[in-house]
Amino acid sequence: MLRLRMIAIATTIALAACSRQPAGTTTSAPPAKATTVAAAGSAAPAANAMTSNPFFSASTLPFQAPPFDRITDADYQPAIEEGMKRQLAQIRQIADNADAPTFENTYVAMEKSGVMLNRVLAVFGAVTSANTDPALQKVQQEEAPRLAAHRDAIYLDDKLFQRIEAVYNQRGTLKLDPESQRLIEVVYKNFVHAGAKLSAADKTRLKALNEEESTLSTRFTNQLLAATKDAALVVDDKARLAGLSDAQIAAAAQAAKDRGLAGKWVLPLQNTTQQPELQDLSDRATRQALFEASWNRAEKGDANDTRKIIERLAQIRAEQARLLGFPNYAAWKLDDQMAKTPATAIKFMQQLVPAATARAEHEAKDIQAQIDKDQKALKQPAFKLQPWDWDYYAEQVRKARYDLDENQIKPYFELDNVLENGVFYAANQLYGLTFKERKDIPVYQPDVRVFEVFDKDGKSLALFYADYFKRDNKGGGAWMDNLVGQSRLLGTKPVIYNVANFTKPAAGQPALLSFDDVVTMFHEFGHALHGMLSDEQYPTLSGTSTARDFVEFPSQFNEHWASDPKVFAHYAKNYKTGEPMPQALVDKIKKARNFNKGYDMTELTAAALLDMNWHTLGADAPLEDADRFETAALKKDRIDLRYVPPRYRSSYFQHIWGNGYAAGYYAYLWTEMLADDGFEWFKEHGGLTRANGDRFRAMVLSRGNSEDLARMYEDWRGHAPSIKPMLKDRGLQGDSKK
Repeated sequence: MLRLRMIAIATTIALAACSRQPAGTTTSAPPAKATTVAAAGSAAPAANAMTSNPFFSASTLPFQAPPFDRITDADYQPAIEEGMKRQLAQIRQIADNADAPTFENTYVAMEKSGVMLNRVLAVFGAVTSANTDPALQKVQQEEAPRLAAHRDAIYLDDKLFQRIEAVYNQRGTLKLDPESQRLIEVVYKNFVHAGAKLSAADKTRLKALNEEESTLSTRFTNQLLAATKDAALVVDDKARLAGLSDAQIAAAAQAAKDRGLAGKWVLPLQNTTQQPELQDLSDRATRQALFEASWNRAEKGDANDTRKIIERLAQIRAEQARLLGFPNYAAWKLDDQMAKTPATAIKFMQQLVPAATARAEHEAKDIQAQIDKDQKALKQPAFKLQPWDWDYYAEQVRKARYDLDENQIKPYFELDNVLENGVFYAANQLYGLTFKERKDIPVYQPDVRVFEVFDKDGKSLALFYADYFKRDNKGGGAWMDNLVGQSRLLGTKPVIYNVANFTKPAAGQPALLSFDDVVTMFHEFGHALHGMLSDEQYPTLSGTSTARDFVEFPSQFNEHWASDPKVFAHYAKNYKTGEPMPQALVDKIKKARNFNKGYDMTELTAAALLDMNWHTLGADAPLEDADRFETAALKKDRIDLRYVPPRYRSSYFQHIWGNGYAAGYYAYLWTEMLADDGFEWFKEHGGLTRANGDRFRAMVLSRGNSEDLARMYEDWRGHAPSIKPMLKDRGLQGDSKK
């Protein structure tokens, strides 16, 4: 996943609602946390703040990497406020310029604005997502509406827009290079999309809605984090954990110890509906308790219940869209995406529903047969398959059908080895990149590792931070973002981070991954490559600053290398012996690669359609009841299988209520189409070769948003994307029973 980035005029910045983390280094303890935060909105920072606050000037570390060993919680708010003040002064100077508007004095000048604000918000976005605390959350809540107002003060400025429009209207005669022409088109459309052409009254109303939305989105994120932590399953009797490995039980004991619950075991929740332990837990009552803890995490009627927030957010977004001249929020959001319209995205998803649900129903019959067989052997009454049974009995079916046990696989997927001999190795083979760990670069949490990335010619290219283990104060899921973005104009090189939520092993134990976890690492590193290999002049067009339904293409494409024979053989080695995975086991994994795909595609498509239903509501629709709306939407779309719940329930769907994927979750499916079709090109041209990698880098990964994305894809691929490779690769074409 890519975290949402908001444009704080031309330069992309991380919205406070979308990311998090505190200071620390690999070599020393974190500096003491401030117990209070600076008051916001002061006219000018104190003189000592100008010299002591790390954000008031560019970092002197390599790549301008954040000095996490110097940053404290008290630094963020003064820097955010000062950053906004400085940028508004820069924007005022551009808008009030007496000279006729030109590309240089308007568009390029805007690209150079907001450097300090971008600097602090990139770091604040990282810490508030990956390592938050109450002080940071307080700053987040206070600054969210102010940042929304700051954005509106720029995008809704009449004098500024007149200059932007004047240059836009002359663009055909300016004889600019293609990237500069693209910048004019993108920035102009961003302003119009944000409401620059509205009447004064409508602008006033839109500003109020934007501030309310930002406030509620931030509140949703923080309440969900607390709800997810509180909903972790606490187990008093070790016997209830039957089926879990010794390592899993030790990790549960450590999680309990970390919470001060001696003599107990804790199973923390991940962001999705289903939980990893459901695959192994043999005690059905424990499985049900864990599933229900996940399903109801944000619906307890307490202070962390999110339903009223999302009901209002949907209503706000519908009204925003109406003001901006669109029938619903999805129509506004998709206007500048590859799909263009909600109808196109919905039609695309509806093509998947029949095949996905039919396959899931067939899988359910196999699972029900396994349940009946097991219950008969135990001389116990059979029961109907429920969501909390699926993963456990699907694993039994997989073992029986393919003689494949997840616990056979994990010893070959030790995290550090997968990273260095799998993820990094593939990047070396394709793009010539090499990686060297840097222990002298400060980090925000001791688990984080930093690598310097070198290009094929040996020149230093980027920094890469890896933060892989689950924490109670870390948002759920996995994502990538920038701490510093690439721009030739600003003279900055990329500083990129990947975050995941893999279970941290007990002290002294290896971190062993499932193959799904391995694929996640390759996915997020695909985003990282998109950022690292960027080669743009302008920050607005750099790296991952693309349409939502394109940005997941490089990441989902990179997933394919996890199972490439050459790459797989290089990292799939036993962590104890160093021996490669036996060919017989490799063959079993290949044979089982499409197992459970009906379930996977159904839960994902259900979530994507649920998102689209929320965001195709019109402004005249009444305030919806979250649970009733969700039930009706899934039924309407014929994807309401009892035993396949959506990957995210509305009340904990962080992607769409807090991370910028509103009306955009379909992008994961859309870009699966791009990725699978794109990988066909590699197979047609010899697979994993430097020539192929260099061509993909030159024509896609380095190009950011510097040209029309559909044309970019077609120029590289040779034709428009086809859905056929996706259907084939996901086991949804032909005999779906196999």
